[in-house]
Amino acid sequence: MTQVQPPEPAIKLPDTEVLGRSMADIAARSQKLVAEWLKRQAAEGVAMDPLNVGGAFMEMTAKLLASPGQIVQAQMGLWRDYITLWQNTARRIWTDEEPAPVIASDPKDKRFADPAWKQNEIFDFIKQSYLLSARYINDVVTQVDGLEPKTAQKVDFYARQFINALSPSNFALTNPEVLRQTRETGGENLVRGLNNLLNDLENGRGNLRIKMTASEAFKVGENIASTEGKVVFQNGLMQLIQYSPTTEAVYARPVLILPPWINKFYILDLRPKNSLVRYLVAQGHTVFMVSWVNPDEELAGKNFDDYMAEGVFAALDVIQKVTKSAQINAIGYCIGGTLLASTLGYMAATGDERIATATFFVTLTDFTDSGEIGVFIDEEQLAALEDKMLRRGYMEGTEMAATFNMLRANDLIWNFVVNNYLLGKEPFPFDLLYWNSDATRMPPAMHSFYLRNMYQKNLLSEPGGISMKDVPIDLSKVTIPLYFLSCREDHIAPWTSIYKGARNFTAAPRRFVLTASGHIAGVINPPDGGKYNHFIADELPEKPEEWLENAVEIAGSWWPDWQRWATGFAHDKVPARIPGNVRGVKVLEDAPGSYVLMKA
Repeated sequence: MTQVQPPEPAIKLPDTEVLGRSMADIAARSQKLVAEWLKRQAAEGVAMDPLNVGGAFMEMTAKLLASPGQIVQAQMGLWRDYITLWQNTARRIWTDEEPAPVIASDPKDKRFADPAWKQNEIFDFIKQSYLLSARYINDVVTQVDGLEPKTAQKVDFYARQFINALSPSNFALTNPEVLRQTRETGGENLVRGLNNLLNDLENGRGNLRIKMTASEAFKVGENIASTEGKVVFQNGLMQLIQYSPTTEAVYARPVLILPPWINKFYILDLRPKNSLVRYLVAQGHTVFMVSWVNPDEELAGKNFDDYMAEGVFAALDVIQKVTKSAQINAIGYCIGGTLLASTLGYMAATGDERIATATFFVTLTDFTDSGEIGVFIDEEQLAALEDKMLRRGYMEGTEMAATFNMLRANDLIWNFVVNNYLLGKEPFPFDLLYWNSDATRMPPAMHSFYLRNMYQKNLLSEPGGISMKDVPIDLSKVTIPLYFLSCREDHIAPWTSIYKGARNFTAAPRRFVLTASGHIAGVINPPDGGKYNHFIADELPEKPEEWLENAVEIAGSWWPDWQRWATGFAHDKVPARIPGNVRGVKVLEDAPGSYVLMKA
């Protein structure tokens, strides 16, 4: 008689010996981390409310208490929705009915992509309960009367941070995917996740520095930032890279790119298939790239106009010597574009005509509406930041990165919390996220000038509002052709603000282009990718909505449009220029150079 074997247990049991060793190691590392973190916090004198959130919410609370009817009405609506949800869930459990959801999640919301959030009655109830509560909180804080706009914006922003943090997808016991993984691995996913968490805390020296990609998969100069070229100049603030030609003839007018120094330049030269640098070289341009230094306390006194003198003008001097061209096409990205705009104002005032055309990638020159980044720009926060920068001698790059991550918290924070810490997985190799994690520092003098004069006071948009090297800047005096690229879903530089800034260049011929996607993906959009349409219109009416209504939609990348625009002003060609082939200009090292390798 054949003996029936009992079925295999559905739940894998953990190896107690391995689990014990892991937990002992975790405990020891945790104790050391906490001790070091507390010691450092005491030494740095960290404020209890560094983001100045408390005052905004106290003001909101006072306004709410002054009109309690609004809260009562919102609570009654929430209670009615909860009763309906309870009834619908009971019907699903006891019958075969599937009533329409009381509240549906956005189909694009990746947090609830697992089928169990819809198919399982309990998880569907948890999800809808969360969405109802989130809607209630959002309705209450966004409909408070009498709040100043800046306070209302801060309350709205941090309320959404709170809502995002409380998502049931962020907790092991209420995330069906995590529960399934825990059951299948006997809890090994949670142990691995705890180790991942400790590794991130150790890498951040007690501050959580979430690992977003498999950083070991990338090496700058090998599989990213690999376009061939030479460093032909350097000073204390930047290296200048000249890229090697791939065509026998090149356009006589060279291209200078001024990337942001908040991040590193190789966002424009990631892998060969999405490298704007490689594309421009292939189109026959002589391309020069500024690679900014990763500053330390020795450069604490460098100001915004030092970046003009030692960055833009130093590069122009070398390019003129290398190419013998009297004029160049200049491109500025983000803060690099703001520097370029300020420099153009200076050049217009001083009669310097070395820049023939200028292109601005997602660049704010009018900061009236700077988007949600404005939440971090108030007097209390600026004063605290300036104090911290002066004591250190620089702005820590990871702090700036954390600020930008908060603008897209679900994608850039909580997504990795679930993947790395709850599921216990390693992040995938992704070049864009590797670049995003390669943070840079900033000099206190420059950063304070930029935040106060641009973001806080919006002085660049006013004639004579700021001065560069003691010369008042007036953007309306700039007369050269300008190209403005904006992105429809940009969370850092809203396209409507870029549009408003473009209209301040009243004396210049301007081309405004709006592409799909965000601050990075909309810019890094190669033609072969077949992604993201763009919009173009010749006129710039007062309202951006009117411009969009009259704009022509064009499929695919905007890169060919820029190529036609830039070469339309000067299409003469000369023999290809080989880096180091000019007397008096010495090749210092191969691209991408050594400055880009400096870590924060």
